[in-house]
Amino acid sequence: MSSGLMDAVHPAPQPPPARQDGIKRLVDVVGAAVLLILALPALLVVAGLVAAGLGRPVLFRQARAGRYGRPFELVKFRTMHPPDPRRGRTADGDRLTRLGRWLRATSLDELPTLWNVLCGDMSLVGPRPLLCDYLDRYSPTQSRRHEVRPGITGLAQVRGRNALGWEEKFEHDVWYVDHRSLRLDLTILAETARTVLRREGITAEGAATAPEFRGSRGWPGQDPEATLPRARGNGVPHTSPLSGR
Repeated sequence: MSSGLMDAVHPAPQPPPARQDGIKRLVDVVGAAVLLILALPALLVVAGLVAAGLGRPVLFRQARAGRYGRPFELVKFRTMHPPDPRRGRTADGDRLTRLGRWLRATSLDELPTLWNVLCGDMSLVGPRPLLCDYLDRYSPTQSRRHEVRPGITGLAQVRGRNALGWEEKFEHDVWYVDHRSLRLDLTILAETARTVLRREGITAEGAATAPEFRGSRGWPGQDPEATLPRARGNGVPHTSPLSGR
């Protein structure tokens, strides 16, 4: 664990949770508004590139699970062709364009998601919003990731991004829920900038995008080959930043 994150999880006394969440929301609104204004030229350029390369619409819209599992419409720039079996475009790797790979590598496809932050569906920092279909595949511990608003970036994103397995991502998500603070958020944002510049963990090994989450062992209707995450006696997962792994 980096010294920045280690310091961030032992901060000075924090405000009560309700007040802390209010401060976090204020930071989200101001931060997203400022970033949208500053990013307006980039938004216009990327929209033009997507329109020229993929056609319209330029935005990708999809229902994702938000806080408490409530669905909301996520908006991002398109990076893929629509499925077309006649042209062999069925797998993500076949549909992902050269422009799309670059947008994902630079995270420019995420710029429209700042609108989701302004609307209150998301936060700048939090567990990544995933498909609503996954809601009944989580273990009770994994479901706790929905106790906070999903984020544009999060602890899992600066600890490996798509190079991590699902179980590791969820352990980081739940650890963040239990240790969240403004100082930790600022540290994650700083580390996100470094991760994007280094273009680390963009894809999962052997896949163009993250593979589908099929569930954890021991939960009805879920993948028996998956591994159930284990937690320490104090509830901190073995692969959390505090565990030293």
